[in-house]
Amino acid sequence: MKFALLVAAAASLAANSAAAGAPEIEQVWRAEGLCNPEGVAAAPDGAIFISNVCGDGEARDGNGFISRLSTSGEILDLKFIEGVDAPKGMALHDGNLYVADIDIVRIFDATTGEALDGAAIEGARFLNDVTVWQDDVFVSDSGTARIWRFTGTSIDLWREGEELRGVNGLTGAGDRMFVSTMTSGSLFEATASGGWRMIATGMEDADGIGVIEGKRGGFLVSSWPGKIHHVGEKGVVTTVIDTTAEKIFQNDLTIVSDLVIVPNWEPGTVTAWRVKK
Repeated sequence: MKFALLVAAAASLAANSAAAGAPEIEQVWRAEGLCNPEGVAAAPDGAIFISNVCGDGEARDGNGFISRLSTSGEILDLKFIEGVDAPKGMALHDGNLYVADIDIVRIFDATTGEALDGAAIEGARFLNDVTVWQDDVFVSDSGTARIWRFTGTSIDLWREGEELRGVNGLTGAGDRMFVSTMTSGSLFEATASGGWRMIATGMEDADGIGVIEGKRGGFLVSSWPGKIHHVGEKGVVTTVIDTTAEKIFQNDLTIVSDLVIVPNWEPGTVTAWRVKK
């Protein structure tokens, strides 16, 4: 039933999206049988990693795990990595998978799943997303309004402040990194030269960020309670998917190749979308 509602929700917003100049997105597949899925990362072999919190997002219960899915939505290995607590955002860097887990960044061999040395961040409360930018690994802490940076030999505080309250999504792209916040629902841009600006705001509980390549341009930003927005380069926000009434969450939106991968914490699914050309 929820599958039909999801398709209907997409169709009902298509006309409004087109009128506003935002791209339409179409559903490609949906995978079922996951457990509070939250984060996404591309695997070295072309598969897709999905983190599963499988319980409370702050519980140190060892119930979390990481799955491997194919790009057609088949679950290749439900529990490729097990025994983590509340894994959320992930990123692949130099053959290793970095995973945000409450106050620890866990590191695994992305091919074998072997646990490597991780890093606890003193004072962290709710590590949420991970990205790679300018050859460093960055992680957001929603609980302290901070973004941390791993340089390969050290961990340092990269940015903090009131505007980062509820900081969530991070996406590195070329000489820019994009940051979303849940409290103000804002999308920010950082540049390699030290620039910082707000692109858009008003997207309540903003989560994952995807950069749209090509002439369409702009960004897709998920709001975890059930919305996906398009944000133009000039900051115009258009909601292209709304499943809040159906209680289908839209979590850490991530673009992998030409697929827009979105975990749905509830009802425990992962949905793949594609931007219509």
